[in-house]
Amino acid sequence: MVTEVLWQADKGNGRYKNPILFADYSDPDVIRVEDTYYMTASSFNYTPGLPILVSKDLVNWKLVNYALDNINYPSYSNPAHGKGVWAPAIRYHKGEFYIYYGMPDEGIFMVKTDDPYGKWSEPVLVLKGKGYIDPCPFWDEDGKAYVIHGYAKSRIGFKSILGIFPMSPDGTKAIGEDKFIFDGTKTQVTIEGPKVYKRNGWYYILAPAGGVTNGWQTALRSKNIYGPYEEKIVMHQGSAPINGPHQGGLVDTPFKDEWFVHFQDKGVYGRITHLQPVKWVDGWPVIGSDPNNTGCGEPVLEHSKPMTESIDIEPIYLEASDDFSGDKLSLQWQWLGNHRDDFYSLTERPGYLRLYSLNPSGDEIVTLWNSSNILTQKIVSPTFMTEVKVDISKLENNGQAGLVMIGGQYAYLAIRKEDNKKYLVYVEASVNDKDKASEEVLYHSPIDDEIKEVIFRLKFYVEDDKETVSMAYSLDSESFVDIEYKILPVKATWTGGKVGLFSLALTNEEKHGYADFEYIKFNTLTSN
Repeated sequence: MVTEVLWQADKGNGRYKNPILFADYSDPDVIRVEDTYYMTASSFNYTPGLPILVSKDLVNWKLVNYALDNINYPSYSNPAHGKGVWAPAIRYHKGEFYIYYGMPDEGIFMVKTDDPYGKWSEPVLVLKGKGYIDPCPFWDEDGKAYVIHGYAKSRIGFKSILGIFPMSPDGTKAIGEDKFIFDGTKTQVTIEGPKVYKRNGWYYILAPAGGVTNGWQTALRSKNIYGPYEEKIVMHQGSAPINGPHQGGLVDTPFKDEWFVHFQDKGVYGRITHLQPVKWVDGWPVIGSDPNNTGCGEPVLEHSKPMTESIDIEPIYLEASDDFSGDKLSLQWQWLGNHRDDFYSLTERPGYLRLYSLNPSGDEIVTLWNSSNILTQKIVSPTFMTEVKVDISKLENNGQAGLVMIGGQYAYLAIRKEDNKKYLVYVEASVNDKDKASEEVLYHSPIDDEIKEVIFRLKFYVEDDKETVSMAYSLDSESFVDIEYKILPVKATWTGGKVGLFSLALTNEEKHGYADFEYIKFNTLTSN
């Protein structure tokens, strides 16, 4: 289907604007292999996880794969919000791509492949234990291998410290004691997300500190990988409007200039991705611009693009719209938790996404928040309108299907079947500090039982400096009825808000028919 470009970082004149991805690719890490760049990011409880994005110029990125299908622990059968896959590091070693990631309740894991577009290995548990996060592998010239990482205070009782342990040269297991190598409790509070590099005999660690919202980038260096390490702040917000700037990765081009990819915490939008130039001064990196020559950079809003071997690189944009014409789900979709094959079909009715009305949670009081079979995608632009057309003729009693904007507060519009009658419902929900959602039906109106199709619309816009969502529906594909309620969506635990589709059973009897989604379309908005 023809889709509108929702965010364009490439200005088409040899320059780019930040963010390069207006999307929630949290904790990005990037490498170059020959003339191609590879990026991955956190995926938390969403599956498939560990996205693989590729680029030829560090500005135009395409989502091409995932390295992880599901999280192979029973506790992730229902959404484990904020848990799961944290802060990965991607590396290329002896002809293979490796990704290391932390799961704060389970340990440090590794997956690998010789083809990043193909199947990745099953996860290997490298180090078991609670509280180990943000791992980065490093293979030294002498053949020894290490993992440098952070610690999650919520699991282990402390933070602001970086640790290291030796691992087997094949990268599969820890082979020695975990030791502290840097204590930032006084000068680099909340230091985390370390990425390790070696340059001119120095070991460098680039790591964010100071917290996600108002922190900075720190560089550490030592002649010994175990330290002691000198420290220097190499990028902060300064006079730029880009807060944070937080965790990321350093990469060079074939022309040996260097760049830094990092995220900015943007509230309900999630952690959006930026690109900064890097220069080296007196043995330290300076990230971003440094107009006053202080040795500490600040993020740029716009810059000339990195040099490339080809001048004919076509702009690439993240996809959001979908006509469900393929036999596999488009890559922008992720399930709210571990998924099963019986959640959906793209072949039972070609050209439609069939979502079966299931209750995989088994809960008696069913909420979207605790249902893995909610199909979501990231916000990819500052404002937008989403339209979804769905055939609800095969819904059965106690089933519902619709469109949701989901996060720490969420709202959805759905057709619900109760007592053999169809109703249009609008529901709002909030999530408490125990990660439980309470849903409230604010609009409940009967519709003609002969109606087979409905169109839902969701508008996401800024009103009075606040991100706002409103919704509408059409029962005749022409006239729309606005829902009078508006919601101020908020981010979830570590993630931004998501647009989602669902077909859900409302009792603990699992199956209640299905709904067929014909399309989802996204367009930008200039006003509400």
